[in-house]
Amino acid sequence: MSLMKRVWITGAEGRLGSALAKHFDRTTDYEILTSDLDVPVDDIKQVIRFVSMNHPNIIINCAALSDVEYCENNPDEAYTVNALGARNLAIAARKVDAKLIHMSTDDIFNSEDHQARNEFDKPNPTTIYGKSKAAGEELIMNLHDKHVIIRSSWLYGYNYDHIDEILQKAKNGEKIVIKMKQYSTPTTCKALVDFITSIMDVNEYGIFHASCEGSCRRVEFIKKAIGLAGYEAEVEVLDEDMLRPTFSVLDNMMLRITGVYKMPSWEDDLKAYIQRRKERGVL
Repeated sequence: MSLMKRVWITGAEGRLGSALAKHFDRTTDYEILTSDLDVPVDDIKQVIRFVSMNHPNIIINCAALSDVEYCENNPDEAYTVNALGARNLAIAARKVDAKLIHMSTDDIFNSEDHQARNEFDKPNPTTIYGKSKAAGEELIMNLHDKHVIIRSSWLYGYNYDHIDEILQKAKNGEKIVIKMKQYSTPTTCKALVDFITSIMDVNEYGIFHASCEGSCRRVEFIKKAIGLAGYEAEVEVLDEDMLRPTFSVLDNMMLRITGVYKMPSWEDDLKAYIQRRKERGVL
């Protein structure tokens, strides 16, 4: 019988879930179980059946309905996945005494005073997506002591995503149009995966903000990425109403005061990401 810890990753076909699964492909330290739509987190019977059969030691919940506009138009579905799904995993984790690591978002804050929010600040979500994620957090905290809730922001860098599309357009000499005038912190999937793996086996629990250090406007991030890639492109920012918060910078206070980990700066993280792409011959 294997003595390796067993880790269950939900939402394993999404951006962060697939990045985690690929990371663990390169290690023999854990036995990895992955699921996506085959074990829907909003189905309590299937979730309980899965943990009862497999007895994971750690559950990493990457399953989420994160399309903000879709959530606004389908609130029941948003709460079903983001809140009820989180509740079900908390119940399942408690049943097998597993550590539950749950991925959340900076969208639970809308900082109208343009001040970074730490883990002790009260959430004030303004979108259905943010509200449903905040509800999921609360259910987990009420149902299972052995939890780590991780809030991060502006994830990029795995599977073909928005930044890849922008870099491809810049390479082709196309004009770049950005529809969002947001201010927060870009964070690569790799940077977040590195933190998640660091906290899996330590006796730390509670809420942790884990965005890269520093913050910027989205247009600044895009222009920086284009420049580091060696391209030039015209970038236009549309003036339009937005659903997402305009300012949602996270302060990683818990990481700072516990000393358990330090996230890289968003600029260094971006430079490393661009360098990895160049080494793979993608740029």
